Amino acid sequence: MTVNHRELAEAYLAMLNRHDPDVVDRFVAVDYVNHNRFVDDGREANRAFWAAFFTAFPDMTATMNDLVIADDRVVGRFTYRGTHRGPLFGIPPTGRPVEMHSIDIWRVADGEFAEHWDELNMLEVFQQLGVIPSLGPGMQEQPS
Repeated sequence: MTVNHRELAEAYLAMLNRHDPDVVDRFVAVDYVNHNRFVDDGREANRAFWAAFFTAFPDMTATMNDLVIADDRVVGRFTYRGTHRGPLFGIPPTGRPVEMHSIDIWRVADGEFAEHWDELNMLEVFQQLGVIPSLGPGMQEQPS
């Protein structure tokens, strides 16, 4: 069963790097539960999200930095890199390069990802797009 879990994570990574949201059928359950503010539940919502994401970042590449498998859980840490060339959450294309990081946790049932949780640093993404100012060292508000 562990090999199957690894294959699911590798199928996810391949979908990302091939920009082929239609292959979610191979690893996402029809009634997929997504604990994510950006993506609704279900396989079709997952497919629609990735189609829009690939429009926003047509040159996006993904790297799987870590993979941990325990019982019915698969945990991956990913890095995504691309150029913002299409709308993203109502933000018009900026042409800026973006690097995004995620930690994804999936519950596996019947050989498919059945449930998903993730942590995304969207603050960092929005700063890279220029829609939120960057807060670097020395940029903190001083007490009055």
